[in-house]
Amino acid sequence: MLQNNITNFLHYCKNSNFSERSIDSLSFRLNEFHQFLKSITISNIKDIHYLHLSQFVADYNNPSVHVKKARVWALHQIFHYLKLQQLIEDNIAVQLPYPKIEKTVPQFLTSDELNQILDYFTQQATDLNGLRNLILIMLLGFLGLRTSAIIALNIDDVDLIESRLWIQAKGYWGQDKKDIVLPQVLCQLLAAYIHQLQQYLRDALPGNAPLFISKRHQRLARRSVQSLFYNVAAKLKIDKKLHPHLFRHTAATQLNQVAGLQITQFVLGHQRIQSTDTYTHLNPAIYAEHMKNHPYMKFNL
Repeated sequence: MLQNNITNFLHYCKNSNFSERSIDSLSFRLNEFHQFLKSITISNIKDIHYLHLSQFVADYNNPSVHVKKARVWALHQIFHYLKLQQLIEDNIAVQLPYPKIEKTVPQFLTSDELNQILDYFTQQATDLNGLRNLILIMLLGFLGLRTSAIIALNIDDVDLIESRLWIQAKGYWGQDKKDIVLPQVLCQLLAAYIHQLQQYLRDALPGNAPLFISKRHQRLARRSVQSLFYNVAAKLKIDKKLHPHLFRHTAATQLNQVAGLQITQFVLGHQRIQSTDTYTHLNPAIYAEHMKNHPYMKFNL
């Protein structure tokens, strides 16, 4: 019976315009919950009590704090749906608290490490794919673009005359795109790349053609972007696991040091300034300058 309720709930989520990622997460966590209930021989939703929910969130399969948070969210959503459908009298899940996640400072690349990586990919930029990979690294490390935004780029999203790039913001697919200013070096590389791409395909590229393509002439996949970083850290002796979000955080850190929080928020595409705050760090140089001018620095007993 619960499995049918889960299926109906997921259809409800699709009709309510939940994102695909949210639906995938809900499906995974609720199927976990279904397995948990089977393990304690509960088959009727009216037999579920708050203690069962709490046990599932906190103890089932030794979850991490992030898994606990995802489970609480999934239970909040489906029990709200069950109450709307009048399948239960009370939404017992509403009492479930979200676990407290300690704020951590994520890793980011130093200037030396980023320069090493850029030098490596520059040396590899001897053909179309090598040039494409160098541009991808720069979009990640200079502008902090998300992988999903990069692979969604089309030819007509690049305006080399105005040095602008039109990107699709997260959560707003199908709506207006936002534009960001391109560094001159990226404009030069993109001009060379698009020219080579036209020669490679031996055809005029329509505006809606993907900007970055695979060897099979298809839009580049997310996995292909992620695979760029395999073995690179070991070759360059960088003591960090390279992944796209590490470059995004690096771009945010460097941008915040010169442009401030609000501009960083715009470039990263965050709707809440609090999200940007977790991607930035205190600039030691600005801090040192401030402390020199602090009135108590000259206090004399």
